[in-house]
Amino acid sequence: MELAALLLVPLLASGFSLLPAGRRFAAPVTLLGSVIVLALAVAVAAEAARSGRVAASGEWLTCDGLGALILLLVAFVGFTAALFSWGYVAESVKHGRQKSVRLYYALYNLFVLSMLAVPLLANVALMWIAVELTTLVSAFLVGFEDTPEALEAAWKYVVLTTLGAVLALLGFLILYWGSRIAGLTPFTWSGLVEAAPNMPPALLWPAFLFILVGFGTKVGLVPMHTWLPDAHSQAPASICALLSGVETTTVLYVILRLFPVVGVAQGLDARPWFVGFGLLSVGIATLLFIHVRDFKRMFAFSTVEHMGIILVAAGLGGADAHLGAAYQMVGHAIAKSFCFFAAGVTVLSVGTQDIASVRGLARSSPLAATALIAGGFAIAGAPPFAVFVSEFVIFKAGLASGQYLIVALLACLVVVAFCAVMFHINRMVFGDAQHEAPAMAVPRSCKVTLALAAIPLVIIGIYVPAPLYDLLKAAASAMGG
Repeated sequence: MELAALLLVPLLASGFSLLPAGRRFAAPVTLLGSVIVLALAVAVAAEAARSGRVAASGEWLTCDGLGALILLLVAFVGFTAALFSWGYVAESVKHGRQKSVRLYYALYNLFVLSMLAVPLLANVALMWIAVELTTLVSAFLVGFEDTPEALEAAWKYVVLTTLGAVLALLGFLILYWGSRIAGLTPFTWSGLVEAAPNMPPALLWPAFLFILVGFGTKVGLVPMHTWLPDAHSQAPASICALLSGVETTTVLYVILRLFPVVGVAQGLDARPWFVGFGLLSVGIATLLFIHVRDFKRMFAFSTVEHMGIILVAAGLGGADAHLGAAYQMVGHAIAKSFCFFAAGVTVLSVGTQDIASVRGLARSSPLAATALIAGGFAIAGAPPFAVFVSEFVIFKAGLASGQYLIVALLACLVVVAFCAVMFHINRMVFGDAQHEAPAMAVPRSCKVTLALAAIPLVIIGIYVPAPLYDLLKAAASAMGG
């Protein structure tokens, strides 16, 4: 019942937002729907951590530990972004565009719905459709502010990720062909793991590569990442939180699902590809940090870095490394969404995204300055935040398995990235102000969102509740750890 309701609630909220009454009530209805979805996701996650798997609707909807983790992250960021949207959209959208506000919330709910569907749908083909729905819906949200830069970013987003989707579709068609040869009837992830030992490697291997590259484009893996900084910097801050915080992780979930499938096949090893793409993504993102000029683009490059770290952790193999990867997904989602909320408050406070134009933020806007510093430390991997703990777990697992070179390279890149991010934030917060920029008032809902989003940001790095730890272990097990 909970699994079906998770999809029904945002669908109803989206429909209501388009009604004439939605002019006044779209924001509170969206927030209410997000609260209900979060409560349902917590219940599903608890059940998945306890029993290992939840199923409904005649096995059309299923959720194991890894799927439940993604579900919980989407629900939490969806809730905080809905609360942030209430004031942020009302403040930034010009007077007389009530119809656009209604459209925003309708698309917002459909975007959340499409992301929730990815880990819930048992059929792999339907899951591919859900991934593409995330692109279709979110593209309108990327271009929502209707500036030339936003529209260009939206088109670039659609074109490049659609090309990737075609490659991924080809991979899934080949995978389906191989599964039929192996005698598999239900085209599900669990069925693919069972059928993989009997699949011809000549089919399974190209299928894996097509899906890795195709959906790697959507995730933002280098060199298929070029759309990501544009889209994630031009969208409204609340949508950036969803795009960077959970949409990329949701698609990465699909790639991680391939790991146990390839892992049980004869003579195939996905680990070098995961490590290679992961290290390349972390390395290029680190170089881009150094010369970045837009602080929203800086946080977008951080998404490329973190997707690479998760992929490296999966490629290291073993239960501990996969536990670190699951923990990294949690840390990234809560920290990155907080960073974009902080960026949104900063834009409202100073009226620009240009790093060089923002100086003395600690004096002109203490709220934005505090949020930026906290978000920067959290996403760059400083203690006591969750990203520091997850990266420590990954490094420890790599050293324990004797993969010293990979760990050394990753550690060096992470340290350089940390220095680059904090250098830019330090200049914005403590630099000498050159002029007073025009500012808008920070809405109350944005302030409340920062406070709520900061709670898990601080707590999870210090203490992991037992139910969450059980869920992380279940997610690691689903990755083959």
